[in-house]
Amino acid sequence: MEWLHELFKKSPEMALFLSLAVGYWIGKIKFGKFQLGGVAGSLLVAVIVSQVGVQIDGGVKAVLFALFIYAVGFESGPQFFSSLGKQSIKEIILAAVMAATGLATVVVMAKLFGLDKGLAAGVAAGGLTQSAIIGTAGDAIGKLGLAAAETARLQGNVAIGYAVTYVFGSFGAIIVCVNILPKLMGRSIRDDAIAAETAMQAGVKVLGPDQEEAAPSLVGRIYQLTSDPQRTVADIENANPATTITIERVKRDGKFVEVSPTLVLRQGDYVLTVGRRDAVVASAPLLGKEVDAVDGMELTLNKREIVLTNKDFGGKTVDQIRQATAGGVRHGIFVVQLSRMGQVLPMKPDTVVQVGDLVSIFGAEQDVKRVASLVGDVIVPSAKTDFVYLGAGLVVGLLVGLLSVKIGAIPLTLGAGGGALLSGLLFGWYRAKKQTFGALPPSAVQLLKDLGLAGFVVVVGLTSGLQAVQTIKELGLTIFGVGVVVTLVPMILTMLFGRYVLRYDNTAVFAGALSGSRSANPAFGEVLGKAENAIPTVPFAITYALANVFLTLLGPLIVALV
Repeated sequence: MEWLHELFKKSPEMALFLSLAVGYWIGKIKFGKFQLGGVAGSLLVAVIVSQVGVQIDGGVKAVLFALFIYAVGFESGPQFFSSLGKQSIKEIILAAVMAATGLATVVVMAKLFGLDKGLAAGVAAGGLTQSAIIGTAGDAIGKLGLAAAETARLQGNVAIGYAVTYVFGSFGAIIVCVNILPKLMGRSIRDDAIAAETAMQAGVKVLGPDQEEAAPSLVGRIYQLTSDPQRTVADIENANPATTITIERVKRDGKFVEVSPTLVLRQGDYVLTVGRRDAVVASAPLLGKEVDAVDGMELTLNKREIVLTNKDFGGKTVDQIRQATAGGVRHGIFVVQLSRMGQVLPMKPDTVVQVGDLVSIFGAEQDVKRVASLVGDVIVPSAKTDFVYLGAGLVVGLLVGLLSVKIGAIPLTLGAGGGALLSGLLFGWYRAKKQTFGALPPSAVQLLKDLGLAGFVVVVGLTSGLQAVQTIKELGLTIFGVGVVVTLVPMILTMLFGRYVLRYDNTAVFAGALSGSRSANPAFGEVLGKAENAIPTVPFAITYALANVFLTLLGPLIVALV
């Protein structure tokens, strides 16, 4: 294996990408109903690859994790802030229960197996995947007044316990959140993620990026008038006040006639009508025979997303806006979707529109331009990322992560991960309110999440795997076994508490909250992958922030109790 060691020494990034490729391949393999998933597979492969000796700069791990957690926050910012309040009490309790059961499990196992203060704290840091415990426990040990050699030994044992247990700490959390929890709930993460998303959208059907309705609500039809209606264009368009169609083109005797509200239609005219399907069907008897195609009657409609900035429309219902808007202004325009902070609103007459809402309109180019100038700012579609906004968000998050507050002698800090998550939430929320800048396309968000998390996990495996395996060989499997218990028991107890006491009834929401209460980022990444939407992110963000505080406090408590 010397040649591999030399190869990875020259190109350590090769070990990273090799672990990703093979890990995701293994993660796709199904063992019955069990499937590792790409993140867990990458971690496993990275530990194996680490045995030949690989040196990865720690800054790589920090960068990858910052990108992942910021993207998660950015995507979920709008929903997160709208979810804060009394409804978050379950997440607060869940995070507290996780910390309490984690502390009790560590203390009991340390007493049973005679672990010293250093090993016990290290097992807590690794088994609960909360690296901050290393710092708080080490600081607490340093204040015990022990001899310098004993202090150094105990602080060294913190690192040993952490190295041995961290890998399974990550892996075990994935097993509980992705495999055990859905079995307890009796429903899959994906099914409940869809159900929760549907409920959030107030029953509005939202199509995926590759989906189209078989019977679209907005249609165009060409008719040949079979009688002389003696009606104007305006008469036809306004025949039914409850529904709306527009006549976009008229062809008479082989020539196109300029369409105006006062134009009188004649027998034999070809007319192109556009409208909602029910309105077009209802208007058919007034027009005549539908025809397949007529040269020159083709019309391309444009779709535009507009941020509502006109205060004259803010605070009014859809019906009030319709009645107050002149027919000439509305002509040829169809509002197909209304959304607020990423949530699609039902297009009902009593739906209240607010400044900042995103309005999706369809119409001919000249009609779209006319209405857009009255409504607000048009969002120009783009696949490019606004790196000014992205970079600023990450800088702010990392600066916040450097801040530290002391409670007694215990320093508390969000850390880089907590800071980037908070910044992502804020920047994502603000972007949802002001959508004319700060673009981060969904595909870019997904790449940052996937590459950031999987790359972070691989670096952890490459840097910790060799030391963990060597320590197990030297000390036996006792510490590793204790770490397995510390990883699984608090999660299972908290899971049962959440299910039967807190009454979590949605698997996707519960999985997000449970992974966050353990600050288990790899598990959360797998939960997101199973959900295929952002539903687990809001509960994760709440419990993750709390876990960074609660679990960090365990360091000095363990040192005091063991």
